[in-house]
Amino acid sequence: MSKKLTQRSEDYSKWYNQLVVEADLAENSAVRGSMVIKPYGYAIWEKMQAELDRRFKETGHQNAYFPLFVPKHLFEAEEKNAEGFAKECAVVTHYRLKNDPDNEGKLIVDPEAKLEEELIVRPTSEAIIWSTYKNWIQSYRDLPILVNQWANVVRWEMRTRLFLRTAEFLWQEGHTAHATKAEAITEAEKMNEVYAEFAKNILAIPVVKGRKSPSERFAGAVETYCIEALMQDGKALQAGTSHFLGQNFAKAFDVKYTSKEGKQEYVWATSWGVSTRLMGALIMSHSDDQGLVLPPRLAPYQVVIVPIYRKQEQLDQISEVAEELMSELRAQGIRVKFDDRDTHKPGWKFAQYELQGVPTRIAIGPKDLEKGTVELARRDTLSKEFVNRDEVVDKIVDLMEIIQDALYTKALDFQKTHTTEVDSFDEFKEVLKNKGGFISAHWDGTEETEQKIKELTKATIRCIPDHQKKEEGKCVLTDSKSEGRVLFAKAY
Repeated sequence: MSKKLTQRSEDYSKWYNQLVVEADLAENSAVRGSMVIKPYGYAIWEKMQAELDRRFKETGHQNAYFPLFVPKHLFEAEEKNAEGFAKECAVVTHYRLKNDPDNEGKLIVDPEAKLEEELIVRPTSEAIIWSTYKNWIQSYRDLPILVNQWANVVRWEMRTRLFLRTAEFLWQEGHTAHATKAEAITEAEKMNEVYAEFAKNILAIPVVKGRKSPSERFAGAVETYCIEALMQDGKALQAGTSHFLGQNFAKAFDVKYTSKEGKQEYVWATSWGVSTRLMGALIMSHSDDQGLVLPPRLAPYQVVIVPIYRKQEQLDQISEVAEELMSELRAQGIRVKFDDRDTHKPGWKFAQYELQGVPTRIAIGPKDLEKGTVELARRDTLSKEFVNRDEVVDKIVDLMEIIQDALYTKALDFQKTHTTEVDSFDEFKEVLKNKGGFISAHWDGTEETEQKIKELTKATIRCIPDHQKKEEGKCVLTDSKSEGRVLFAKAY
């Protein structure tokens, strides 16, 4: 049977790390700070990919792929972007190894194979993409360009945690080019809305939509839009960002187009992305002390059928019913698995599927065959009931929506009860220490105050909400004039 997890109340970080490994989602690899995403974890990521990819294509975007390596001079072209990522860059300097003459059987870097120009392993792809767009764009007829790529990136993080912060991670990054400022801003806002809708309807995670403060913006962006989620331990997690890049990259790479009036104009840009960090958000939004809890729309299997038997004859009879059930469930679009392995006992299977968050479980034994019933268990509530065989398919179809909605409602209630308005710095610190969550507080709009609050409390401005409470007040730290509240929190 799987290892019992540390309770969340005892050590939330340890619980999280154990759950990721024990639920077969991912594990640390031989490469420092990098992970192996295991088949079960990757199946969940694939569901996320499919849902997002459909939304991107429905909004007019196409997928492409750009190189992993960025020549150093291109990386340096947009200064703010380069400075923002410089400390996290992995750099390729040589292209060959050779045998070590002083240590037989070992290899060393061949000093004669030094690259003429160093290559940056992409931490993000704006530089290589905008150097490419220069060749694609000449006229207004070439715009807009609406491109997305699914890729891996490398950011040399010093402290890592599976899914949340790794040296290499998977993501998608959209990069679009537009003729006007208004078009680009509309695009950036639209994609932030796409992320928010995806978080709500697929991940069952409520998020706050808004903008980042200037110091928290993406390096090289004029404006960064974001969705912020609140985890069960009261910390915030940035679940997605969408950036209005202005003309910064167009100017850095001299990307111009000829307008309808025959004038040469710089192109306007956006970029936007989410990553495998969403796996961490999913885990920490819904899971419990027994393990993972998955929203039905993301679960690789929405139902698992476990036979309970002693003799082969009993298994044969149960299998006949199970096969019929699977056919009926699949006809309704339900993803189902029949686990008839004889290598593990039913109790072990129950524990494992509970740990892996399968939304519903059906158990069938000889007595169920006699009575024409099955035992149906819900993962989110850990409840069980006996259901007539003829009614179970309709019951499960209904449960998929019921569970999905219940998980969202529970997470939303948590967010609401852990969003606190404060009007003094003493209140701010008290809530942060004893309650956590989002703190809605007045801020005077200066980077100095933002940085001072961060130094004193480790809390940062997570976002300036779209529906910012417009009220004049005094900054929670300086008593200077403030025009509205922003959301602070400690964050991952």
